[in-house]
Amino acid sequence: MYPLRNANYFSRLSYIPVISKIIGKEVFDRRGLTAVQTQVYCIIRNEEKVVCSAVMSGPSDGLEADGVAESGEAFSNSNQQRLSITTALKWIREHLSPMLQGFNPTDQTNVDKLLSDFFMARYLEHKDSLNIEKEDGLRIESVSEAPPQATPTPAPTKDKKGSDKGKKGNSTEKLLPPAEAPVPHLPGAMAVGVISLAVAKTAARLLGEPLYRHITSVRVPQAQSEMHLPVPMITILSCGKNSAGKLNLLEEVILMPSSSQRVREVIGMGFELQCEMRRVLNGSAYKAGPIGVTEEGALQVGFERPEQALDLVTEVCANLALPLGSDLHLAINCAADGLMDYSHGKYEVMSGCHKSPDELVDMYGGLINKYPAITSLIDPFRKEDVDQWERLASVIGQSCCLIADAASNLCPRWSEVKPLPPGVTRVIIRHHSDMTISDLIQSIAEQKETMLAAGSGDVSIVDLAVGSGVSFLKLGGLRGGEQMDKYNRLLAIEEELEQEGILRTVLSHNGAREKKQPLSDLSKTLNSGSDCDSVTIST
Repeated sequence: MYPLRNANYFSRLSYIPVISKIIGKEVFDRRGLTAVQTQVYCIIRNEEKVVCSAVMSGPSDGLEADGVAESGEAFSNSNQQRLSITTALKWIREHLSPMLQGFNPTDQTNVDKLLSDFFMARYLEHKDSLNIEKEDGLRIESVSEAPPQATPTPAPTKDKKGSDKGKKGNSTEKLLPPAEAPVPHLPGAMAVGVISLAVAKTAARLLGEPLYRHITSVRVPQAQSEMHLPVPMITILSCGKNSAGKLNLLEEVILMPSSSQRVREVIGMGFELQCEMRRVLNGSAYKAGPIGVTEEGALQVGFERPEQALDLVTEVCANLALPLGSDLHLAINCAADGLMDYSHGKYEVMSGCHKSPDELVDMYGGLINKYPAITSLIDPFRKEDVDQWERLASVIGQSCCLIADAASNLCPRWSEVKPLPPGVTRVIIRHHSDMTISDLIQSIAEQKETMLAAGSGDVSIVDLAVGSGVSFLKLGGLRGGEQMDKYNRLLAIEEELEQEGILRTVLSHNGAREKKQPLSDLSKTLNSGSDCDSVTIST
């Protein structure tokens, strides 16, 4: 009896999978950029098997791969991307794979702690080496400099009028706050994020549960009797710098549905809007440029003024009898950090049209008054323009909320993270390449209302959004296989939670509790896309 019991005990122990090795590979993402793929191997019943893999792009996914200098000139970091990929693969091969050997993949907290500690040690080493290089450069420069020669003191100018004029000009001009240094990026950092994600996916597969369930259990160990879905934010229009028209300001016009609406219903509404928008644009009323599609799957149209784009959305919603302004609202992603013309010290909101930060406050106020369906502004200014953030929050009051995307840096590992701009009520969080799953969960938990931006990558981001409990999920437009895979994944999770009877009833935008309606058939809406496909799309 006892030998049999001992045999069963050791047999159960042998079934506990442990990580045997992690293999890193260089692959390409949907944009043709190099990315890192990791495969997690585990010992399962004394056999080594590859269980799961994950792919993560470089600093352009979340962290900026291309930067903008204070002079306004763009600089390319393609060399940094190459270095980051090479370093990440080296870290995985020489350090992280041996360090994680023997770990239980379901122990996400300890896996992430090891990854974070390793990364922070490399970051501090990198920072020290940069400081030493800087000090050496200053020392060499001071030695090579010749002693300054005495120069005669210039006689005071007699042009008193010109002097007074110069003083007056200096007193009236408001100096533009200089751009802050970019978020520190350490080459190889993506090894941290991609391994953390791959281990989480491995654990979910070994436990026989969806990834979002596993992430939920990491966040809240207790069993959950109810779960809620994030509200999907659909980008329906893009009129930013890359569009054909003069307008730069409306980088994204985003559909913000009521939180009481089904995902299937929201997707159907988005398709109808997209089709009707193309039909209207083909008419003579709008003299828009060619219709394109952005990388994020949204229609890209060139306009001269922001009112043209917003009038189009208003007309389309009226044609479809959609409740714009009640159960349906708009968010505008201004992406103002990319509009600053440092040579003029102003934002180039339209080609050849520059506005100071104070003038931009008045412009936003006018647009919100004219289009009350706008309830959110994303990055209306650079994060450095603190006074204007505060003034705009005072102007718009409770009618519109301010959201920080590029103006936020919310990785809890960085002790030097600065506070959000004044007036910000929501933040957009991205799964940066140097963030572990635990970092992501902590960042979301520290904010009242968060939005998770999908960016480039597979459908795992949808599971991360559901499991981490974010309020909103920004998935982009409704064109492209990768985008639709993410929407379909969110739809599948909704159906699964409903079948299990644990889909939580949520509050609508106006605060009224509404009962969700049964899932409706979307096939009619999807089939109607064939009529829209006849429109010429230039990408």
